[in-house]
Amino acid sequence: MSSGSRLVHIVDERPDLVGTSELSMVVALHGFLDAGSAGVSAATHLESLREGKVVATFDVDQFHDYRARRPAVSFVQDHYERYDAPRLVVRVHRDSAGTPYLLLRGPEPDNRWEAFCEAVREVVEQIGVTRVVQVGAVPMAVPHTRPIAITPHANRPELLTTQSPWRGELRVPASAQALLELRLGEWGHDSLGYVAHVPHYLAQLDYPKAALALLEQVERGGRLTIDLTALRAQAEERELEISRYLEANAEVAAVVAGLEQQYDAFQQAEQSGANLLADEEPLPTGEEIGRQFEQFLAGLDQPDPGRPDSGRED
Repeated sequence: MSSGSRLVHIVDERPDLVGTSELSMVVALHGFLDAGSAGVSAATHLESLREGKVVATFDVDQFHDYRARRPAVSFVQDHYERYDAPRLVVRVHRDSAGTPYLLLRGPEPDNRWEAFCEAVREVVEQIGVTRVVQVGAVPMAVPHTRPIAITPHANRPELLTTQSPWRGELRVPASAQALLELRLGEWGHDSLGYVAHVPHYLAQLDYPKAALALLEQVERGGRLTIDLTALRAQAEERELEISRYLEANAEVAAVVAGLEQQYDAFQQAEQSGANLLADEEPLPTGEEIGRQFEQFLAGLDQPDPGRPDSGRED
């Protein structure tokens, strides 16, 4: 694994893990699989609970396409400062019961996926990770008024903690996370994960309800106990904000109502053994959804004099 050693620096091979027989590593990479910023929000919540010590750092220059995803830098009057350098780091944290776990977070690599997997393998083997738990989120034509659906995945069936809503084979765009799970399985390491289905009209916003659903699954899959109180409060506040907006915008509410009907038809079809896609219930047109999507984002991101919370900063 010489290629991996050049791409990752392990600061501490056994970071206060005396007596630990199992060690989970949560992976939250933002970019492709982060609709609603669900993965970022989940990782941020975990880091807010307890400060974690850095145990490994990746050479992000080897993975990041700076022209495609330009980091921010502050320009103050006549000079630059506060450059937000992208970072791929692994920290050790402890859950509510004191159980240690690792958190790998940062931007999804734009290139050299195989080398990235080798580097993660080095972290797994040198620090003694027994299972990798990944989180992600994708936009779906689902309403926010229904429970967040989760697609579980794992490189061994025994690792699955919930049933997948899909049947048969789906061909989807690959991701670094997907390749990592495949490679870890080939190398004899357990890896599982969860993908939240985020309402497509909220995919560009911070949607803590999806992050909450992901961490509830991480508790099961990673055998951890996580204090979700603050995240649950954030999710409830966002839901109230969305509800206020819909009450004042009947046209957008009508599109959401159509998605509710479609979602309920899906559920009924699945329970009866029919096609999950419920062909007799067509999707709203792309033009209609796109128009309402833009209006929805504008309404939530900009102050609205008609909203009770107008002018308040989140």
